This record gives sequence, structure tokens and C-alpha cells, in this order.
Amino acid sequence: MIYRRLSPKRVEKRWGAALVEMALVLPIFFAVVLGIIEFGRAMMVGQLATNAAREGARLAILDGTTNNEVETFIEDFLNETTGVSSGAITVTITVTPAPGNDDNGDEVSNASPRDLCTVKVEIPFDEVNFIPGSYLGGKKLVGQSSMRHE
Repeated sequence: MIYRRLSPKRVEKRWGAALVEMALVLPIFFAVVLGIIEFGRAMMVGQLATNAAREGARLAILDGTTNNEVETFIEDFLNETTGVSSGAITVTITVTPAPGNDDNGDEVSNASPRDLCTVKVEIPFDEVNFIPGSYLGGKKLVGQSSMRHE
């Protein structure tokens, strides 16, 4: 194979083309990198919401725990880990009675043994995004966990 060396004049002409190519590609590259960062942040906060729901469900199945204690625990956990204010976090607790148990409502302090306690946590993506934009506006990151009452 024969290699041709570029003359100094050809290299100087090529430098301008490289600058134009970089000007075209660099914005796309940065947009992709920032999108990856945003998507990673969304996945991280979604996993933290799932962890908060799991820890909240563990607390909810204990005897004598109230819904207010579970909600406060979850809000404090997410406030410390994500920086989201407690007003933006939605916690929904439902108690499904086990076969043969009476329906005592959705208060975990009234739950009977084997009742299914479900904790659902929702965080608006607008509260945790790094880059402002409406591409995921109104979407919520959701975590949910269910456990049987002891």
C-alpha cells in the first residue's frame, strides 16, 4: 500500500473542514450526553422511590404504626436522598384485607394479621430534573411495595 503525505498546504485547508465538522457534531454530542445524564438521574430517583416504598411498607406492617408515621418516614428519606420537598411527594397507603379478615379501611394501625399493606410513592420528574424542559413535564417517578401485616 502506498501512503501519500499531505503537503503543508493541504493540511491547512483541511483544518477549516475539521472545524466545521466539529461545529456540526459537538452540539449533537452534548445533547446526547446531557440526555444520558437526565435519564440516569430519572432512573436513580425512581429506584430511590422504590426503596422508600419498600422501607415504608416494612414500617407499615409493624403493629402500632400509623399512616402518618409511614408518610413522614418516606418524606424524610426522600428529602435527604433526593432533595425533593415533602410537599411534592405523594404517598398512598392501601390496606387490602386478607380472606376472612374484616375491612378496617386504609389505616395501617387497624390492619389485621395477613392484611396486604401497599405503599405507593410518586415524585414529579419536574422536581428532580437537572435540565429544565418540557420533554418529560408532568411525568411521575413511581415506586411501590406490598407486604403482609404481622
